[in-house]
Amino acid sequence: ASDSLLGLSDETGELELTRIPANGVGPDVPITRNGNVLRFRPTPSPDGTWVSWTDNNNDLWVRNLATGQQQRISELREGIADQAWSPDGHWLAYAVVAPNSFVQIKLYAVATGARVTVTSDRVNSVDIAWGPKGEFLYFLSDRNLQTLVGAPWGPRQPEPFFDHQVEIYQVALQRGARSPFLPDDELTLDRAPSTSQRASEPTPLVIDTVGLAARIRKVPIPAGNFRSLYATDSALFWLARASGPSPRTDLMGIRIGNGKDVPAKIVEGVRSVELSGNGKKLLVRRANRLHVIDAKPVRVTNINETAIDLAGWTFPIDVRDDWRQIFVDAWRLERDYFYDPGMHGVDWDGVLTKHLPLVDRITTRDELSDLIGWMVGELSALHTSVRGGDVRRGPDNVTVASLGAHLVRTPTQGGYRIESIYAGEPDYPDTWSPLADPGLGMERGDVIAAVNGVPTLSVSDIGELLLNQAGKQVLVTVLRGSERRDVIVVPMANEANLRYTAWEVDRRHRTDSLSESTIGYVHLRAMGGNDVNQWYRDFYPIFDRQGLILDMRHNRGGNIDSFILEKLMRRAWMYWQGRVGEPYWNMQYAFRGHMVVLVDQETASDGEAFAEGFRRLGLGQVIGSRTWGGEIWLSSVNRLSDGGLARAPMNGVYGPDGTWLVEQEGVLPDIEVDNLPHATFNGQDAQLEAAITYLKQKIAEDPRPVPPPPAYPNKSFPYPAPGQ
Repeated sequence: ASDSLLGLSDETGELELTRIPANGVGPDVPITRNGNVLRFRPTPSPDGTWVSWTDNNNDLWVRNLATGQQQRISELREGIADQAWSPDGHWLAYAVVAPNSFVQIKLYAVATGARVTVTSDRVNSVDIAWGPKGEFLYFLSDRNLQTLVGAPWGPRQPEPFFDHQVEIYQVALQRGARSPFLPDDELTLDRAPSTSQRASEPTPLVIDTVGLAARIRKVPIPAGNFRSLYATDSALFWLARASGPSPRTDLMGIRIGNGKDVPAKIVEGVRSVELSGNGKKLLVRRANRLHVIDAKPVRVTNINETAIDLAGWTFPIDVRDDWRQIFVDAWRLERDYFYDPGMHGVDWDGVLTKHLPLVDRITTRDELSDLIGWMVGELSALHTSVRGGDVRRGPDNVTVASLGAHLVRTPTQGGYRIESIYAGEPDYPDTWSPLADPGLGMERGDVIAAVNGVPTLSVSDIGELLLNQAGKQVLVTVLRGSERRDVIVVPMANEANLRYTAWEVDRRHRTDSLSESTIGYVHLRAMGGNDVNQWYRDFYPIFDRQGLILDMRHNRGGNIDSFILEKLMRRAWMYWQGRVGEPYWNMQYAFRGHMVVLVDQETASDGEAFAEGFRRLGLGQVIGSRTWGGEIWLSSVNRLSDGGLARAPMNGVYGPDGTWLVEQEGVLPDIEVDNLPHATFNGQDAQLEAAITYLKQKIAEDPRPVPPPPAYPNKSFPYPAPGQ
């Protein structure tokens, strides 16, 4: 009903669908009382008769609000991507993940329980929008597969890339329904326009289910990166994301018709959009502000005047009650996201009973995180870290900038002596230390006597003179023997990344030196987007070496192991030889030599998956020490109400033999080598040295030179002598 809202409430201890008075007056009225798992996206039918929702078991449910009859309508548990009620409330369209991982659209008739397949599982079809008159169903589908990279030739093994995949489609729900986007012809010019209107009480919708998929037609709008499609009587609306790094997303719209309209950019920089129930307004989120605009496909020029004023929207919070709620939420989220429904055999209700009374004794949000950590620790699973939340930070936090060098206080020389300037990547100047700027002429042994005119020996630490100086020009006085000069330096905010880079560069140089450049070295800090960049930067220049060290030590994890393993699995099966130059091979950039992976006790998560996969796929040996031992994969969707996170391991990993892999055990190296603390402090790297020694031996035993081309074929034959 229009005087109530549909929501979710955990007042009973489980998430239940609830009817909430729209004016805030009166009690909430429970709709369901049988919750046992997280529920999402409750969606009422337009006639107020039905409600549908999904849950964390990937089920889709419908419930008759009058009778209380409830039915699970999804056949699979691979995921529900979308749901949308027909204008008359008699049909539910939903997008379900098929066994092959593609998303297809189906229809469910609430009166008969019949299910109708609309789209196939050969493409992804999502973002369902019913035409308000019930003549058409609109949706988005990724059918525009036109790669921007058409061949495997070029630096760093280019691969196909598909941009602007998504197009808008419509399906006619009745045979003979003519798309409003089709141009007029001699048979339609004199046809009277439809007089059907969207009535307050829509007539029951009749769908001709036979041949439904054959009536799918593309809406004549250029493809893009689209999502969030909506339809009104007169227009379509959607979000379009641009291409490239940090792309902007805009709200687009177009009038439904066969004129010469082109998509209009309604609002720029949009995070989300939602159409009102009557189809007249759009709720738009830009940054952290909400705007209500007319649902018209025209540019909004006064967007700031449409913002909803939430400045006075405040409410009191009893902090201890809030912490209690957050604690119970964390317990429930862990229960409903944990990969094992049996919770590793732990009495999870008992765990709540045991820990909940302690909430009354905590005094800070950090202590609440500690308590949540103790609770989830009962599961004896890794990847259960707890962090974040509404933690208050003081305004006195200041950044101590860095000059990017190892400095030693030396009073006898009048300041801080430069012991070393941390090395960045030689080929990438943007990774260099501030003092490595060639225009400064700084060297090891130079002494920094003053910063901005203040003697460095007049303070307890040079950092005092660099407070809040990151990114700013600083006057540095430098001594070299009897020479005294001033230079302008721009300090960096944090030297941790630079020092890590210096460590990587040092290991690469050691490998080149000890192997006479026959062995390549690649280190990956983690397994995310930046590490893909590092892989392309560091692997392809040395793909033709005889040996390769893949250093996964200190790797923090991520999810790109399959990407890297796929590259290493490429094999050279033929060679090309032109009239000049060296032979090269197919598959392009396949590594032909011997490989090893280095691991240590700080190799974690996807770094471990990579190492285990490397060995199981027969790519080479693993050298180092036992890894961390966390291999139940997860995401970070189970956020708490104050933005905190108590991560829940969601997807266990097992091998073809039916045994769980890595979790609580780690990756056990084939060749165990430990970096002892004192030796490591003195600059030794026993693990790296062991890898180099092993590969040099393998290269000697099994050299793999590029096979020389055979002799060119002789295709000649004797010509007859003249006159014969």
